[in-house]
Amino acid sequence: MSDIVDTPIAKPIVVEASRPSLLRLIREDIGCVRSRDPAARSEIETLLTYPGIHALIWHRLAHRLWIRGWRFPARLLSWLGRFLSNVDIHPGAEIGRRFFIDHGACVVIGETAEIGDDVTLYHGVTLGGTSWSPGKRHPTLDSGVVVGAGAKILGPRTRVGANSVVIQSTPPDVTVVGIPAKVVRPEFTHRRTVGRIDLDHHLMPDPVGEALSVMLDRIEFLEAQLAHIRQKVRQGPPPPAPTSLCEVDPISSQGAKQ
Repeated sequence: MSDIVDTPIAKPIVVEASRPSLLRLIREDIGCVRSRDPAARSEIETLLTYPGIHALIWHRLAHRLWIRGWRFPARLLSWLGRFLSNVDIHPGAEIGRRFFIDHGACVVIGETAEIGDDVTLYHGVTLGGTSWSPGKRHPTLDSGVVVGAGAKILGPRTRVGANSVVIQSTPPDVTVVGIPAKVVRPEFTHRRTVGRIDLDHHLMPDPVGEALSVMLDRIEFLEAQLAHIRQKVRQGPPPPAPTSLCEVDPISSQGAKQ
């Protein structure tokens, strides 16, 4: 198991000078849900019943106000979206196209977070900061990243297992799990899917379980070795071997002389 490599992301997210229209962004956000959630049956149902979509619509509106300098109305609109959807997205966060928050509960995205295109977050995910200093404080997620339920990604990354805590940068196209998160599956072992994300969350490696298995095997070997040593001690030392094959018993030798 290798530690997370602290390297900058290969393809930094660049905000396009000509932004797509707000309506187009929202239509793409709604349209991508059916390819990522088998429970979604229609776009109308998605629009009306998915809190993750509701939170994203509020954020798209608030973010447009934020980048135009209308900071207080943007924060007020963001608060309203949080109140209605239970998803807290700062209006300053940069979110790419076709973003999806599945189940849309207890997700927190900080002010300087940057999210690429086609990213999927599950409930309970936090994109938090690790510094009081102004400037870049929150994570950057490359395009196509999947973040499992309950994961915490802190600081200024790509698949993140459920309940993982990521505190350092990671290379692209890897899987990280654990607290703190470590790389457990490189790019070449990922299953490739066409037009959909890989939802085999139950196939995540278990580094803690593997380490415990190795320890148990070692303990079993040491116990067997100790039992063998104890048995030899109970049997006592072996009788001394004669120093020479021609050695004669002194008592028998005296009897023969008489």
